[in-house]
Amino acid sequence: MTWHHLQQRVQQHVDDLVDSGQETGVQVAAYLHGEPIVDVAAGLADPATGRPVTPGTPFFSYSTGKALTSTVVHVLAEQGRLDYDLRIADVWPEFARHGKSGVTLRHALTHTAGLPALPPDVTAVDLADWDRMCAIMADATPVWEPGTAHGYHVWTYGWLVGETVRRATGRTVSQVLAADVAAPLGVPGELLLGVPEQDLDSLAVLSDRSWSDALKQLSAQLPNFDRAVPHGARPDADLGNDRAFLRADVPAVGTVSARAAARMYAALLGEVDGVRLISPARLQAVSTPLTRGPEWTFGMPVRWTLGYAVDGPMIGVGGLGGSLAGALPELGLAVAATKNALAVGDGDPMEWLREMIVEAVRRAA
Repeated sequence: MTWHHLQQRVQQHVDDLVDSGQETGVQVAAYLHGEPIVDVAAGLADPATGRPVTPGTPFFSYSTGKALTSTVVHVLAEQGRLDYDLRIADVWPEFARHGKSGVTLRHALTHTAGLPALPPDVTAVDLADWDRMCAIMADATPVWEPGTAHGYHVWTYGWLVGETVRRATGRTVSQVLAADVAAPLGVPGELLLGVPEQDLDSLAVLSDRSWSDALKQLSAQLPNFDRAVPHGARPDADLGNDRAFLRADVPAVGTVSARAAARMYAALLGEVDGVRLISPARLQAVSTPLTRGPEWTFGMPVRWTLGYAVDGPMIGVGGLGGSLAGALPELGLAVAATKNALAVGDGDPMEWLREMIVEAVRRAA
């Protein structure tokens, strides 16, 4: 199979998903050894106006954005400006309260800091208030002794890592992402944490298909879910369309195009148009699983590297509701997919498309 044929095949499947009504708008992109092999888009970014999805349309993609924050840390570490074993309280003194003096950046990156929980009354307005959320984190008490267990830090990951970056470097995560990642890769406006006001109207508009019901089920079935994701801070379509929330830096979530996310992962693996974000040695370090076994938030066995989840041969972070992005170092492959109809089930078409691409690359190797 030539990559042209793969592109055609993926485009046809995405078109079919939209034509059938299963999806509203979709992007899928893949890079192999630094070169694009898939870049497709279909459907509507905004059904109300008929605005179509293009390859450059940014999609708010929830936890896919955690990888942008993780990548910022690795780029800064590559520059010698951050150390994974930095004690957070050394640059953020008030964070040391309640037994947190020994919490390190490594703990935050691996979701072992013991700080996945938020106060039950936290709201979407709070999430958009950087100082408010950092004050909550500084005053938090660990759920477990840091480093002894792990649990997905659904929201708190962003402020733990983001405020450490800001205190240590004098720059926000968004500023580093824009200058040191997005600009060199030629994708400004497609790798975003906080979205500039002037770019809000270019975003895909999210809708709910079955995701809100899934959130209710998670709340009912998982004993710790509401502690990590309070009722006023549910990651649903309404929140993902909230302009004040989108404008804010919330580094546990992000806004991306599939091609930009795939390009970023490709530049972690190797050169993309002359740009390589980290060294081969650092890639090896950030690809190595560091946690195992069931985690606190969802109760599932999950493996984490320094900032990326491990899913078979893939490292990356997917977004609740259906987006995904990651890299397969053994193949030199990076893959990403976005969608604006938030859902769970339905055979997970984005995962299926990812596997189609992976299988095609394996056969061609």
